[in-house]
Formats: sequence, structure tokens, C-alpha cells
Amino acid sequence: MNTRRFAAQARIDTPLGPMTVAVTTQGLAGLWFDGQAHHPGPIEAPLQPSHPWIRQAQAALARYWSAPGAPLPALPPLDLGGTPWQQAVWQALLAIPPGHRRRYGELAAQLGRPRAARAVGAAVGRNPVSVLVPCHRVTGQDGSLTGYAGGLPRKQALLDGESRPS
Repeated sequence: MNTRRFAAQARIDTPLGPMTVAVTTQGLAGLWFDGQAHHPGPIEAPLQPSHPWIRQAQAALARYWSAPGAPLPALPPLDLGGTPWQQAVWQALLAIPPGHRRRYGELAAQLGRPRAARAVGAAVGRNPVSVLVPCHRVTGQDGSLTGYAGGLPRKQALLDGESRPS
């Protein structure tokens, strides 16, 4: 059961499948692939594809799909919810440049908790804004793909796209 109060939502098509985008009165709160783990389920908010923050998120996604390694245009304000730890992890994800990867342990050390790689992994897995908050750029200690709420084939496709010249 979804307990967040969303102000608007839209459905969008992407090269990796349909997504739902949702905003609150504070900002972009969700961007989920259909069938993704931790998807909130049905959202009780009006369909408003013309909402400014939804359009801004769509523009960032369009840029991402057309040039995956290029910097994105400005994102709308983010309202990601979550615990303070999750917020810190998600902010760290935003600092990973396109085409680069970080290991869970590296993020844990960066956040001052070098033994918290599993806690980082749990927070990464709960990231509510796929692609734009780039949780797909985090890998296991040996560089392997070790999970993605949207599915490992999508994670691999996102990483492959970012490694190609735009």
C-alpha cells in the first residue's frame, strides 16, 4: 500500500519499457519501470503529463536516451522521501558521472561508514527515481552487476549505453 501523497503522475514509454513518473507538491518523487521491485503500486494522483516537473523529468530522460554519456539538463526538485541514511546514499548516487561506476564499499567509505556496504546496497535498491538518480552505476566489489530493482538486463543496458560515445 502506497502511503506517499502524490500530486500528479504520468506514464511514459522508454527504450527499456514503460515507466510511471510521479511528483509531490515538493518535487519529483518517483520514476519506476513497470514491474520494478519496490514499485509503490497504483498511485492515487491525477494523470497530468503536462505538469512542469513531469515534463522536466521527461526532458532529462529524453536527453539520457539520446546521449546516455552526456550531462543531463537540470532535474526538477527531488522529493525522494526515505530515511536520512537513504537520502545520503541517494545524494551520493547523483555525484557519480555518466559512464563511471562505484562499488557499494566505495560509497560506504565515502559516506564515512566503510563497513556499511550492505546498508548502502539496501538504500540503493530503494532508490525511487530510476535512471535519473543513477543507482545502476553501482556494482559489487568485483565490478559485477549485483542487483537492480528494474532487473539486471536493464542495468546492463543502461551501463552499456553510457559506455558508448554519444
